[in-house]
Amino acid sequence: MSSPVRQMTHRRLPPLPGVAPHRRQMQRSPASDMVITGVTCNPGLAPHHSTRSVHSSSTMYARSPDLQPDTVTQFLFDNPDFLDTFVSQHVHEDRIRQWSQRKHRVQGHNAVTLTNGDLFKDQRSNWKNCVQSKKWRILQDLTKDNTTNKARVFTELAACAAESVNADGHNLYLVDDQNQLFLASKSSKNQRAPSACLGRIEPRTSLPAYVAFTKESVLTNSLLGDPRFPLGLGVESDRGVSAIAVPLLHGNNAILGVVELYRNYGRVPFSPEEEETAINITVWGAYAVNLMEMYNSMMKQRKLNDFLLAVTKSIFQDIVSMDTVIMKIMNYAKKLVIADRASLFLVDTKSSELYARIFDTGRVEEHIPQKEIRFPMDRGVAGHVASSGEVLNIADAYTDSRFNRDVDLQTGYRTKSILCMPIYNRGNIIGVVQMVNKIDGVFTKADEESFETFAIYCGLALHHAKLYDKIRRSEQKYRVAVEVLSYHSQCNDEEYLVTKQVPIPSDIPDILDYDYSPWAIDNDHKPVYVLYMMRDIFKMHSHKNKNEERRFDLDDMIRFTLTVRKNYRNVPYHNWAHAFSVAHAMFTVIKTSQHRFTPIECLALYVACLCHDLDHRGKTNAFMVKSASPLAAIYSTSTMEHHHFNHTVTILQNEGHNIFKHLTSAEYKQILSDIRHCILATDLALFFSNRSRLQDIADKGEFSWESAEHRRLVMANSMTAADLCSMYKPWNLQVQLVDVIMEEFWQQGDQEKVKIGYVQNPIMDRDKVNELPESQVGFLVGICLPCYEVMAQILPETKPMVNGAVANLKKWRELADKEAREKEKENEEKEKEKQTDENQDEVIEEPPVKTENPSDDVKVTSEMTPSSVDYAIDDSASDTSFLAADKPLPDLGSDRTSNISVPSEKTVLSSKSDESR
Repeated sequence: MSSPVRQMTHRRLPPLPGVAPHRRQMQRSPASDMVITGVTCNPGLAPHHSTRSVHSSSTMYARSPDLQPDTVTQFLFDNPDFLDTFVSQHVHEDRIRQWSQRKHRVQGHNAVTLTNGDLFKDQRSNWKNCVQSKKWRILQDLTKDNTTNKARVFTELAACAAESVNADGHNLYLVDDQNQLFLASKSSKNQRAPSACLGRIEPRTSLPAYVAFTKESVLTNSLLGDPRFPLGLGVESDRGVSAIAVPLLHGNNAILGVVELYRNYGRVPFSPEEEETAINITVWGAYAVNLMEMYNSMMKQRKLNDFLLAVTKSIFQDIVSMDTVIMKIMNYAKKLVIADRASLFLVDTKSSELYARIFDTGRVEEHIPQKEIRFPMDRGVAGHVASSGEVLNIADAYTDSRFNRDVDLQTGYRTKSILCMPIYNRGNIIGVVQMVNKIDGVFTKADEESFETFAIYCGLALHHAKLYDKIRRSEQKYRVAVEVLSYHSQCNDEEYLVTKQVPIPSDIPDILDYDYSPWAIDNDHKPVYVLYMMRDIFKMHSHKNKNEERRFDLDDMIRFTLTVRKNYRNVPYHNWAHAFSVAHAMFTVIKTSQHRFTPIECLALYVACLCHDLDHRGKTNAFMVKSASPLAAIYSTSTMEHHHFNHTVTILQNEGHNIFKHLTSAEYKQILSDIRHCILATDLALFFSNRSRLQDIADKGEFSWESAEHRRLVMANSMTAADLCSMYKPWNLQVQLVDVIMEEFWQQGDQEKVKIGYVQNPIMDRDKVNELPESQVGFLVGICLPCYEVMAQILPETKPMVNGAVANLKKWRELADKEAREKEKENEEKEKEKQTDENQDEVIEEPPVKTENPSDDVKVTSEMTPSSVDYAIDDSASDTSFLAADKPLPDLGSDRTSNISVPSEKTVLSSKSDESR
């Protein structure tokens, strides 16, 4: 049989019942054709051949007076292919959609109810019912918030799966935090009223519980007879026979829920192909939900990170007091969890109490410090959290027995919900933050997680606030201490007036002589000599700059000099007299040599010599380190030298003491840098490298006064030469200084015997005074002469230093030789006595003992001979202090041995050495 369209085209369609064909009807005008509602016969809406078919059919039946709607309906039932072709070719898509929506409203399908109260119209999904332009709105609405819309997304997903496999109904089950299944939505009224919770996930119960347990999809066409799930569907149904159950899995294979699709009795059972369709839809849908969860989690974490960053910046940039930090913590905590009030209680470990004196009042002037509230740590919610470290989330505070109503009574505020969390620092609870009355409900698990991270920052902020408070208090105490010490360490007005009344001489005879004795000047007159030399250095370059003389203030110079004198301790050698002698030695070099130091460098050299041993304790750097001195903890290298420089800067900072106040900013910075360089150069640990570099430059003929580096090497070497000035002074003066320096060394040796049980450096042992001449020879040969000779090579005018040291070296060699001869004679006498004792033993003993090597019985008992004395330098010692080393004494016939490590300039003879001579 041919198709209805073909029959209409060739006019072989059989007539409708009760209608006879008439030739006159075939000849009527098309204008009188019957029009069917909803059909558009415009040729532009369909192909040309289809239009002819419509006109042919209309013409065929329009003239018949017996043509009724029932007849047309019967015709369409008998020819469904014709209806499909006609609608697809001649009816617009919008009209078809309107028909579908109208039919949907008229039939009134069953509604779907979610457990949270939301309604979905029936088992047909919103996605299926809406037009294309509205589908994006549904996506936007479903993906706004993953927390509240996850059930809606899965419900829509279940409805789409039911539509795809033509199921009679569907159910959605989700898994809660306790790993239990609960019904989220259902689509049929035929089911009995279910219970919201289906129980724990386990096999041999219901179909959704079995699928959630195995995490595998199930297709069954004998729902009631399957032993795997004897209870059948999760929601009881009298008609369900065939079912498909598909698990909803998270990306980590965790079960989220189960989609249950079923067909009633009398319908064709589900096929494997339909199961595959349902699986594909749910798998991709669950994947999309996982992505949505991940995105929302990342956005939430990003917002939290931004919030915590703002908190960190705000709190740590404005740590001025503990109260300020507490107020900021309370403000940010309220914003984080959207709470109405916040409280922060600190832990008092001494009294085992919680206390707070700043409260959130809810008014404009909130967080105003009020009367302090204290209560024991075992009372209230905050006390429980502080004692146990447990996080408490209480929905109704007054129904909880741990809630303490005293705070509400004192503040007049009604507490409803509470979120209380401890604040840790280094594993200890230092406080408790309590959020009160969440504005939009009760505090959630998400609030706890966010606030737990925030509590870490609270602990850091409180810890740093406490440290800042301690530092601030310590700083105030330090300022008070400095003020008191400054008052006692500065020169007083009486000293200043007395010194000011003494006129500064215009000329001092013989002061530029290298043999001049600064120790012969009385201590009370030394400040006037210092002022004379300092003023002269300021005026040295006045011919280059007419304003040079005005660049110093005499009053400041007086105060500075007197305060420097006062800050030298009363130790045997490193005292004010030593500082004055070193400053005089540098003044002599500056005034007598043809140097090319800048005016700033000259002034730095002189001031550095004057201050190079400020607050010296009479101990070496090695002793300071061994004795764990606080200075050694502050300065790891050149301990005392760094302290001397810092003490110099402290004096300059005192009011009325800044002798450099008329210098420019660049000059002031430069002179402080030069003073530091010069003072540190007095450490012998730096001397050897500086001298070696300068000697190498001088030997190669590459030295240039235009080079700042070369000048700094000369400045460093000049500081050591001035510090060793006693070694080139006349013999009688140097011998007198030996007693002084040795007394200081022996005092250190006495303390070492008490503290560590032995003397580290033999030269500091009072019992070894006879070794001093040898040590002085080694010191002159190894340190002093190399230093003076390279000075004379650069500045020939300093040759008297070399001459004086050579003359003293001759004297010390004579003493060392005499000491060696006496020691050798003493050893010979001891050897003779020992031989006499042995001979007497041989006469008495029977029989005599015969030795194979008699020479073995003869031993030298002297403690040390000139050839066996060893020396070393304490490289960590300040200025010229020294230690003995394991190196033999140099050849006494040599005039210069620059590669020998020897003791320092400060080694001098004691009164015992005079007796030995």
